[in-house]
Amino acid sequence: MFAQLTNLLKLRIGVIMMLTALVAMVVTPGQAPGVAATIVLALAVLISAGSAGAFNQYFEVDLDRLMPRTRNRPFVTGYFKKSPLWLLYIGLLLVAGVVPAALVINEVAALYIFLGAFFYAIVYTVWLKRRSWMNIVIGGASGSFAVLAGAATVDPNISAIPVLLALALFFWTPSHFWSLAIAKHDDYVKSGVPMLPVVVGNQRTALIVMFNSLILVTISIMPFFYGLGWLYLLGAVSGGGYFLYHNYLMIRDPSPSVAMKNFFASLIQLILLLVGAVLDVLLIS
Repeated sequence: MFAQLTNLLKLRIGVIMMLTALVAMVVTPGQAPGVAATIVLALAVLISAGSAGAFNQYFEVDLDRLMPRTRNRPFVTGYFKKSPLWLLYIGLLLVAGVVPAALVINEVAALYIFLGAFFYAIVYTVWLKRRSWMNIVIGGASGSFAVLAGAATVDPNISAIPVLLALALFFWTPSHFWSLAIAKHDDYVKSGVPMLPVVVGNQRTALIVMFNSLILVTISIMPFFYGLGWLYLLGAVSGGGYFLYHNYLMIRDPSPSVAMKNFFASLIQLILLLVGAVLDVLLIS
C-alpha cells in the first residue's frame, strides 16, 4: 500500500519541491521562522504537490496505459479504482496542505503553495500537456512557486535572491524534463503527447536544451552578486559546468542512453546548487 501511495502522490517530485522550499527559506534574508512554521512549510509543500501528482495520474490514465514508464501506476493497474470520489480525496489533500500554511505561516506562502499545485494539476496536466510543446515550460512554473513559498515564510515581500532561485528552477525544469523526453521519445510518439522532441526531433531539442541550460546556469550564478558567498558560487559553477558538459555530449549524440545521463546530470546540478546555498548561509553568513 505504501509503495502504491508513494507512486500515486509522486512523492519523489514532492520531496524535491519541499527541499527547494526549505532552501529558499534558509537563504532568504530576515528573521528565521520557528520550528512549527518550518515543519508546516515542509509538509504543506509535500502534501500539496502530492495532491497535484495524484490528480495528474487520475486525469491521465489513458496516456499512462500507453507508456512503459507509467504502466505500473495504480490507476492503470487497477490497484486503486478510478472513481469521482478520488477527486474529493485529492481536493481534501490540497486543503490539508494549503490551510495550515495560511494559519501557521501567512497567506502569501499559502497562495504560492496553492499556485504550485494548480499549475501542475490544471495548467500543465489539463490545459497544456496534450496541446502544446510549451507544456513543461509553463506548467513547470509549479516548482518555482515552492521556492517563493519558502521565501514568503521568512518575508512575504520577496527579495532578489529567492526570485533568482525561482527563475533558476523555472529554467531547470525544461532542461531536466526534455532530456527525459528525448530518452522516452518513442513513448511520447505513441501516446500522442507533443513533447518537444516529438515536435522538432531529438537533435534540435538537444540544442534547445543547451540554450536553455546556459540561461539556467547564468541565472543560478547571479545570487552571488546579491549577497550569497563563494560556497554558493562553487556549487552553482561546479553543478552548472557538469550539467552543461552533459548537454554538450547530448548534442553530439542525442540517443536515449546519453539523454538519460543528462537527465541525471540535471539532478546533480540542482543538488549542488541547493547544498551550496545552504552551506554558504550556515557556514559563512
